[in-house]
Amino acid sequence: MTTMNPVQPVAQKTTLPIQRLRFSPQFIAWIVLLVIMLGIGLVSAIHVLFNGLAVTNLTDELPWGLWITVDLSSIGLGAGAFTLSAAVYLFGLKKYEAIARAAVLVGLLGYSSAMLALFVDIGRFDRFYHPIIYWNVHSVLWEITMCVILYTTVLTIELLPVIVESTPLKRIRPLMAFSHFLHRLMPIVALFGMGLSLLHQSSLGATYGILTARPFWYSPSAPVQFILSAIAAGVSLTLLVTLLSSKLMNKELVPGDVIDGVARFAGFACLAYLYLKLWSWAATNYYSHVPEQQLGAEVLAQNTPYNYTFWFGEVLFGALVPAIFLLWGRLRRNRNAVMLAAVMVIAGLVINRWNMTLAGFVIPLDWSPGVRDVFPINTYEPAAVEWGVAIGIVAYSWFAFTLGVRFLNLYPAARSSNQPSPE
Repeated sequence: MTTMNPVQPVAQKTTLPIQRLRFSPQFIAWIVLLVIMLGIGLVSAIHVLFNGLAVTNLTDELPWGLWITVDLSSIGLGAGAFTLSAAVYLFGLKKYEAIARAAVLVGLLGYSSAMLALFVDIGRFDRFYHPIIYWNVHSVLWEITMCVILYTTVLTIELLPVIVESTPLKRIRPLMAFSHFLHRLMPIVALFGMGLSLLHQSSLGATYGILTARPFWYSPSAPVQFILSAIAAGVSLTLLVTLLSSKLMNKELVPGDVIDGVARFAGFACLAYLYLKLWSWAATNYYSHVPEQQLGAEVLAQNTPYNYTFWFGEVLFGALVPAIFLLWGRLRRNRNAVMLAAVMVIAGLVINRWNMTLAGFVIPLDWSPGVRDVFPINTYEPAAVEWGVAIGIVAYSWFAFTLGVRFLNLYPAARSSNQPSPE
């Protein structure tokens, strides 16, 4: 009898880890798909890094294309991190801590995805560290680079306690003590992160809005538009991945009142962005009658689907309709409608960043009515290698978030679907 007692605990310890690591066929198929996409991205990136930007369809006249769109979209979609972190640590809305951890991971993946896109896009990848050493304080792009680096560091600091507490690292006492120390610093970290994020989100808009040499881009309200669109889309992405993960895992990851509050906030952000966007359009295209802007609008209308993507993609599909979905109580209580609205907001931001990137470059700098045929309209279609890199970057973010939801305690208030709600 005494010889059997030590055996029983050993058997239990060997069976529990096997149960924890059991994966469904759907999960395995999803991981395999992401690995294939990562492979496509890796091969495409190596091809670009060894052969240069000559293998792309980028030109001196149109140097920004798909990768810059991925970069701007990734940064914008990561804005949910500073928004929800500020709600928890600065405004004392502690109930939103149930979703703030996931927002931090989404933000970190967004900013790291932007860095990957820029690493491939700069052409001379061996000089990626130059902005850190050679400061150009008069450049908006340099300021954006430094803010992105610093804010990525802030997001890493915010996520580090979650990683330590969710993995075997918690058995290391110095790491746990350091994790608790970082947790106490979160209000300061969140304040610093909010300042950095607001600064560079607006600077991304200023990159276009201050260029008087390209009249169609020029708009003093562009920095604020970039902030508002990023807040709406960043919160929407966090909401989407949370609801989607909840459905797939058959768990309520976040309490219903938190989902409701985040959805309402995203809806109001959409309305604020829509209001400013329409007034900016009216001020620069309807009331002012600036000749260069009118000519630019004419060129885009004749040669690109800009009018359709602006009014349908950005205004109607990307802001107005999802705002109705998120603010109308009956629709907001339908989680499928909330997910659809979140997808629309995200798509609207991507379309906006694509339009902003290409609209100014399509119109040649030297174009004027007198030399209309001398300088042809610039055209651009992403090459296969550009699509390959973009697919790899998207797969990286999806793969990392999948592992995060699976192995990290991103949703501290999660409970099983058949578990009764707390009163």
